[in-house]
Amino acid sequence: MTTTEPLLSPITGREKAAKLRELLTRSLASGEAIPVPGAFNAMVAKLAEQAGFDAVYVSGAGLNNGAAAYPDIGMLTQTEMAQLSGYIAKAVTIPTIADVDTGFGEAMNALRTTQMYADAGVAGVHMEDQIFPKRCGHIAGKAVIDKDHMVQKIRAAVAGKPYPEFLLIARVDSKGIHGYDDALDRARAYLDAGAEMIFPEALTTEDEFEQFAKDLRQTHPKAWLLANMTEFGKTPIIPTQRFGELGYNIVIYPMTMFRVMMKSMADSLATLKAEGSQQNLLADMTTREDLYKVLNYPAYSDFDKTLATSAPAVIH
Repeated sequence: MTTTEPLLSPITGREKAAKLRELLTRSLASGEAIPVPGAFNAMVAKLAEQAGFDAVYVSGAGLNNGAAAYPDIGMLTQTEMAQLSGYIAKAVTIPTIADVDTGFGEAMNALRTTQMYADAGVAGVHMEDQIFPKRCGHIAGKAVIDKDHMVQKIRAAVAGKPYPEFLLIARVDSKGIHGYDDALDRARAYLDAGAEMIFPEALTTEDEFEQFAKDLRQTHPKAWLLANMTEFGKTPIIPTQRFGELGYNIVIYPMTMFRVMMKSMADSLATLKAEGSQQNLLADMTTREDLYKVLNYPAYSDFDKTLATSAPAVIH
């Protein structure tokens, strides 16, 4: 081969999980939040890595919307979601955090979920306390299971971890249903059950994010926190830097790239339909050459050449 770049990532899922923990430890010490864009397929993940991001996020909504045009109500199965997440995780050398919705069932299912996602090369997952079928955390109609039920599922998910570096994040969806105090109480219980990071969903103001972080760390000073900076939801647009000041370690942008893609493609399809040519779209396209660079196409071609010149194997 004439290139030294490997065809596949040489970094294991366990190594990526350890890398994620290093990022979070530095964030807790520095007060700087880590921006993590959503990747709904492996190409988006590769572009995010190329752009300099330290991790990527796999949204359940992104996979359901993008892979099968389903709404975010948990239509894809555990096997489908883990497989799609694995394609993304193994395409990059940076850690991948994945959404596992409600864990795909009861406690024993949650145990298998962590096993499957770790096997797929994912560095960590977040599991939410909604009743299945779940709903997007920023729309009306969602409901949550009781706290003790979720504690059981978290304990099972922890037991399913094949190695300690794998990160389990607990998403708390109860604030909009039962109020702030209930969400804080659940977050503390979930950390006591073995989760190491809390994802408080659908908080509505900077003050609320800040208060939640302060209150939680009064009892759990080493807890990591994740903020969801989705568009068109209950949370106002808050910059990554500000989230760091509010006490958050990771900020995910789950559907940002998906929404940009949808708008761009809809506009381009309209142009193609109206003009009968893609000529006026060329300036907005990634070139063939740039696409091949992202795909590492030359390395595959070089490897193929070595196969053509290799002596055939002899079977005795």
